[in-house]
Amino acid sequence: MNQNKDNLITGVLEPFKSDAPLIIYIDLKSPYAYLSIEPTRHMLKDLGIVADWRPFVLDIPSYLGSAKLGKGGKKVAKQNRTEEQWSDVKYAYFDCRRYANLSEKTIRGTVKIWNTDLPAIGMLWLKGFSSLSEQCAEGSFLERFVDEIYDSFWKRELDAEDASVILAVLEKIGAPTEGFLKYAKTDGSALNNHLQESSFNAGIYGVPTYILPNESLTDPQHEKFFGRENLPRISWLLTGRKGHAPDLAYNLNSDIHEEVLSKSAFEPRSAPELKTSPKRLIAYFDFNSLHSYLALHSILSLKAEGISINWRPVSTMSLKEPQEETKDEDRSTKHRRLRAEYQVNDIHRYAPHDLTEIHRKTDCQIANLGFLWLQQELKMDSNVIDEYVESVFYHHWRDNGSITTIQDIESILLGIIKINSLDQELKWQDAWKEYCQSSGLEHLEIAQTKTKGINTTPTFLIGSEPFKGRAHLPLILARLKAGI
Repeated sequence: MNQNKDNLITGVLEPFKSDAPLIIYIDLKSPYAYLSIEPTRHMLKDLGIVADWRPFVLDIPSYLGSAKLGKGGKKVAKQNRTEEQWSDVKYAYFDCRRYANLSEKTIRGTVKIWNTDLPAIGMLWLKGFSSLSEQCAEGSFLERFVDEIYDSFWKRELDAEDASVILAVLEKIGAPTEGFLKYAKTDGSALNNHLQESSFNAGIYGVPTYILPNESLTDPQHEKFFGRENLPRISWLLTGRKGHAPDLAYNLNSDIHEEVLSKSAFEPRSAPELKTSPKRLIAYFDFNSLHSYLALHSILSLKAEGISINWRPVSTMSLKEPQEETKDEDRSTKHRRLRAEYQVNDIHRYAPHDLTEIHRKTDCQIANLGFLWLQQELKMDSNVIDEYVESVFYHHWRDNGSITTIQDIESILLGIIKINSLDQELKWQDAWKEYCQSSGLEHLEIAQTKTKGINTTPTFLIGSEPFKGRAHLPLILARLKAGI
């Protein structure tokens, strides 16, 4: 057996180092990792490169609470999650299932939070028998092992905590098995423990995580990516940064058919937005949200596809400011810090220009009133509404201008609406101020009642089906164009 375990523990599997241009961390119990495998392999094949696939074992209870289903696998028997955590978990499964349906995958909710150390050790075991190029070859032991355990696990057909089950998978794919059970208790366990501790300490907190080792010295901002939505940017980096830097996106196959698309829909062809012409997309946004701002260009580009935007303002939390690292922080605290640090870096690298005061807490009430005045009071067409939304975002984030007073928004409105005389302008200004103090407040209250349950922006709706984040826009566009 060609395996130098001492060398692996001390050198070969350092978290951010590899002979491959890309390191990929995955965990069996993450549906997002499951969905990332196929598109990542396609990217590697298209680019003609190999990657270093590695296991990362999530400690889900430390940041998302825990839950366990009772007999029958339907009702929760034990749990310690908050309402917000449950909401996040339910949406995550809903989100993953619609993408799984696009590729004929099955994702069933797990009956408990599994310890996935043994599948991780299985990956490490197989990595010891072949080179990186051999590991990435189509039909390799590592590829077949990953496919087998993921497919079975998400159908609730695999006990990830039983070493004999992992051994059986190795036997099924024809991989070497002699000594595996001993390895899983000794050297393999030590190697996995070292990798998990060193990876988390290095800043890896979730899966899939992509590490570009060659960026560590030249451009640390592009060294680490969390989520398959980053594959367009990762591909751009790996091919020498040719052309425009792509935004994050869950890209679809170009030849996807309507029948397949319909499988991703909660209620295919039932949304009223699909029966109008032009097609309309409901988009919840927050002027103080950088995620909304970064989505602006992609949202407005839908107009060229014959889709109009039904904007809906909502107030959400400001971008969290990372806490300072402390010597005695527990895993939960460290996870929150690492995630917050990552989000800050992610905002900066995808921003179209330098950003300042990204954690600002701006009262957007007057800016929202300006939007509602155009929409509800003046009944302006969608082009004017789009221009207002764009202008306020640019004024706030690009130009660092104020949007908190009646005068601030008045100047933006005057730049959009054509006024032919001073007398008309004075009447217009009086009407705007009156609106902010009377009927505008009523319109704002009504608008806020329609945002119940929306805690992230941008959030898009097709009918009652939510899509959180701009990465979903390729699927949204495909669905709207197909009327699904």
